[in-house]
Amino acid sequence: MAESKKKTTQKDNLNEESAEKEMQTGGEEAEENLETGADAEAAENSADEAEAEASETPESPEEEKEEESVRYARLFAEFQNFKRRTQQEKNDIYQYANEKIATDLIDVMDNFERAMVNSESVEDKKFAEGVELIYKQLKGVLEKHNIIEIESDGAKFDPNFHNAIMAEENPDFESGMVIQTLQKGYTLNGKCIRPAMVKVSQ
Repeated sequence: MAESKKKTTQKDNLNEESAEKEMQTGGEEAEENLETGADAEAAENSADEAEAEASETPESPEEEKEEESVRYARLFAEFQNFKRRTQQEKNDIYQYANEKIATDLIDVMDNFERAMVNSESVEDKKFAEGVELIYKQLKGVLEKHNIIEIESDGAKFDPNFHNAIMAEENPDFESGMVIQTLQKGYTLNGKCIRPAMVKVSQ
């Protein structure tokens, strides 16, 4: 009985020693894991600091010179585009500044043409000739300033220069051709300032 008790006591002592060893081993492993984690975190922080230092490192003179060249080229290109746009705007203003007075003079031309149509019935031929001379002079002034009459009769209908107000079938004309000009149209430096009113064949 005493012997049995003694064996039990020895067994309990062995179990206690084994448990203590396991606790010591687990504690050492935990400490190692903590140290490993701390080392990894320190290494990561060092890498971040190195990267930050690298980004804050001033560029070399060659890199700075290259960036300045690129910046200068970009600014020069933008300035050239600005000059080109400004010059184009000036040209447009110069070419079409007279558009309003041109349209007013065109109305005067219309009245001269109506007067010339009825000039044959006028007894004073000298007066009729005078009206025709003034008409030709005015037309010459308009042409001098690039205000040109649009050729319409017998031309193919073009919606950029013609305004079709009538259409009829005509065997003498193909479909889409201008049969008759009812009111003359004009361009200013190639720009249509008044389309011609025309009759078109179907």
